[in-house]
Amino acid sequence: MKVSSKGEYALRALLVLGREGGEVLPVALIATETLVPVPYLEQILYQLKTKGYVQSKRGAKGGYTLKMRPAEIVIGRVIRELEGPLAPMGCVSVTAYEPCPLEQGCLLKPLWALVRDTVAHVLDQTTLEDLLQKRLKKR
Repeated sequence: MKVSSKGEYALRALLVLGREGGEVLPVALIATETLVPVPYLEQILYQLKTKGYVQSKRGAKGGYTLKMRPAEIVIGRVIRELEGPLAPMGCVSVTAYEPCPLEQGCLLKPLWALVRDTVAHVLDQTTLEDLLQKRLKKR
């Protein structure tokens, strides 16, 4: 699994919005705080809006705010919805399985499954609230 700039920037934007506790923030301010170019950030915020994480307000005092409470936003879900499967290899993907001709008796498959499960566990146990409060759960 590799998180692209889109996934990273989406999480940055959610953190900025979560930190502001419901205040409507203009895109330009979010872009400044996340170091993301406005046009790219607008695309990401639109995706976050269609997924139900943020809502927008039009007009002179328009911008974005969280639609959900930070404690309801699970990082694993955000990453899956924006980036796709968490599995490092298609042969161990739960949602996008891809067969491999070497799969029968493959000694690497258990390793990739462990990586998938470990990453999924951490991301699925972490909420936006956890990140805002700097309380990551250690294994």
